Amino acid sequence: MTAHRKTPASEPGALSATLAELRRVAALPLERGETLPPAAYTSPEMYTRETERIFGREWLCVARAEEIPEPGSYLRLDVLGVPLVITRDEEGELHALSRVCRHRFMDVLPPETTPEQGSLKRLTCPYHTWTYRLNGQHVGRLAGAPLMRDVEFDNASCRLPAHPVEVWNGFVLLNLDPDAEPPAPELEGLDRVLRGHGLEDWVSVETKNWRDIPANWKVAVENGSENYHHMGTHAATLEPVLPGRDTRVDECDGRWFTMFTPYSAEAVAAAAPDGEPSRGRPDRDGETGPANGRDGQDPPGMLIAGIFPQFVLAVVPDSAVWIRWMPTGPTTHDTRITVMVPPDAPRTPDFDNYLVRLREQITLIQEEDLVAIRGVQRGLASDPPPSGGRFSHLERPLWQFQRYLAERLL
Repeated sequence: MTAHRKTPASEPGALSATLAELRRVAALPLERGETLPPAAYTSPEMYTRETERIFGREWLCVARAEEIPEPGSYLRLDVLGVPLVITRDEEGELHALSRVCRHRFMDVLPPETTPEQGSLKRLTCPYHTWTYRLNGQHVGRLAGAPLMRDVEFDNASCRLPAHPVEVWNGFVLLNLDPDAEPPAPELEGLDRVLRGHGLEDWVSVETKNWRDIPANWKVAVENGSENYHHMGTHAATLEPVLPGRDTRVDECDGRWFTMFTPYSAEAVAAAAPDGEPSRGRPDRDGETGPANGRDGQDPPGMLIAGIFPQFVLAVVPDSAVWIRWMPTGPTTHDTRITVMVPPDAPRTPDFDNYLVRLREQITLIQEEDLVAIRGVQRGLASDPPPSGGRFSHLERPLWQFQRYLAERLL
């Protein structure tokens, strides 16, 4: 193990030392892979660099397209302190606009008085009733500003700033960089893996939020990017059904990763008491890709697909869970977990009871994860700092994550 020298996170030169250590560990092969230095999870300067170079430039998964279902629909959200609203115009196109009024900086959809989702013909600031259009090419443009005729003011040039937005497999991707390249080329390989599931048509049936969790965002992302911890953190919940040791981690690189864990023999037998074979993952019509089994179809189990920096999707035959992490400070983050099911599932008998059980399961598993996530952050803040840990082969996505971070931050 490599001992990390104690350097206060705010000490001059501390960021340079942290980045130098990131460069070193990111260059190691997986067989000798080490954890990041503790300062990478505690340093305010590191956090500032991440928000500027990663979250300010990357495509982030923020919602499902079904949350903005029809023309006039809107969804309010905040991304790293940036107040935004996603709208759908009369042509069905999505737009991501700033919620900051161009008059005197008021939030045009204040959470104190407006719902998170709804329908509007126009955006009207509640402060001085400046109004903005939401239709097509004119979206965000000022439509009216009362009592501004007696001053020098060009209302034709007044417009809410817009941000790039795309829909990918039913997920809404947002980029705070106005010059961002489209996300599709980077995700083409992952598209092939997910194609047979038809996720763009799946429907959301439950969403839960956890706010200001006391841990750096990377601790949560790393926890959600490996199943090695099933045998410890989820020993009584996930491990008996999805044994972490049986996980096949695919050899991916770049922004996305995949892995697959088959159900245990006991779980398969319990799910098919009449001897009928359990339903496996959808046929991908012969598509080859990292998540395919040797014969083109895996046995029943769970596919995990992640996109750095803040998205993980877990798909099983009858449901899927997607997790969105969003940093709120150097050592805090928010977590949003949404459960999706195939479009016909809500109409099946006993679905309401199924959803109750699923909701309880998701909450229990997240609370188990939070024990680990908070515990790791406490360990990272200890003095003297912990020495560098080593990776299991099941933690390949964490090693890949380091390479991603190095590419963006160095």
